[in-house]
Amino acid sequence: MTLLTDTTLATLRREILSGTLPAGTKLAEAPVAKRLGVSRVPVREALAVLANEGLVQLKETGRSFVKSLSLNDFEELYAMRLLLEPAGARLAASSLGAHISALRQNIRQTSKAATVAEVTQLDLDFHELILKAAGNSRLLRSWRTLRPELQLWLGGLHRQREILLHNVRPKTVSAHSLLLERLKSGSPEECETLMKEHILGWKQWIPREEPATHTDSSSKSRRKPTPSAH
Repeated sequence: MTLLTDTTLATLRREILSGTLPAGTKLAEAPVAKRLGVSRVPVREALAVLANEGLVQLKETGRSFVKSLSLNDFEELYAMRLLLEPAGARLAASSLGAHISALRQNIRQTSKAATVAEVTQLDLDFHELILKAAGNSRLLRSWRTLRPELQLWLGGLHRQREILLHNVRPKTVSAHSLLLERLKSGSPEECETLMKEHILGWKQWIPREEPATHTDSSSKSRRKPTPSAH
């Protein structure tokens, strides 16, 4: 890819993951190119990459839209986190070593994060560091293939929680601090259990009805989730 495509890709990815471009937003090449001050070629190339990452949906008509996660998407991504990350925590418990400093630095950065989008980015960085410490390349690779969609998934839940409880940053710092302490001193079984509980805490925040997009004309309201302890 060209530098221009890389820049366009980074901008669109950031706008999608932060919610600046909401689910369902149409991404027509010409208007996007005009807004970003580029030609249609880097936009087309960037949209192809984003579609491969699961952040953009390409219709049969050739039109592109910001991916709208369905109930099934939410459940599948949640199930994959529950499958991969407790296993990673179990393995990392005995090999955290050189990653401790990076995990501590991540928590410090999270405590100073200025936006919910930044918290989401750092949150997944923290979990990726644990999976790196696990020392299982296939486990890490499997998780990384899901990361763009996981960030879309978690970012939406973080924004929802912030609107209702205004506590995303401190809760993330608290939960990750507890995870780090357990990883440093707990048994592999204890680390696996705590990571599982950490992820289970998001179950109540997963939508129970199909999430509406900004282009959805439906007037149905979504049921608010019960606040979670994680």
